[in-house]
Amino acid sequence: MSEVAVYARLGVHHILDPAAIDHLLFVLALAAGYRLSEWRDALWVVSAFTVGHSITLALASTHALVLPADAIEFLIPLTIVATGIENLAGGHQAPIGPSRLYRPILAAVFGLVHGAGFANYLRGLSLQSITVPLLGFNLGIEAGQLVVLAASALGLTAVDRIASHRVRVIAVSTVVLLLAARMAVARSPWQP
Repeated sequence: MSEVAVYARLGVHHILDPAAIDHLLFVLALAAGYRLSEWRDALWVVSAFTVGHSITLALASTHALVLPADAIEFLIPLTIVATGIENLAGGHQAPIGPSRLYRPILAAVFGLVHGAGFANYLRGLSLQSITVPLLGFNLGIEAGQLVVLAASALGLTAVDRIASHRVRVIAVSTVVLLLAARMAVARSPWQP
């Protein structure tokens, strides 16, 4: 197996691992507002998240950007809380046009935070060379995110059959928001 494939597998495992619930919740929060027929919009937002986290994953993994791990681990659930609040406010239903660009931009900015978290994980492997592991790990993260997005789309579509779309958005976003808020409190750098 090639070195890229080894790290790609590690990236997929990192995303799909229940211990990485924060990343799973974030992708679910991004997907929560969309119907299956709006898959292009959902993919656009998740792709913007990918661009953001790819930038900081590369910068932080190569030590070009050094961020405090405690602060990043605290900020990650805050991005999930903010996304949940944005869903509850109906932000995903913005009209087509320039005003609709803020959601992908928001996802990209939040991706910058998540990428730093991924980098902390990758740096913990104490690698000699980072280029191939970084490429493979990033590809694996993307593949894992697409699996989560597809599973979310199917699950959310099933829920839409028993409840209205808006009720589903509110229910899913509220649960995700509460779980992320609990994580943020647990990771707070101000704890004694």
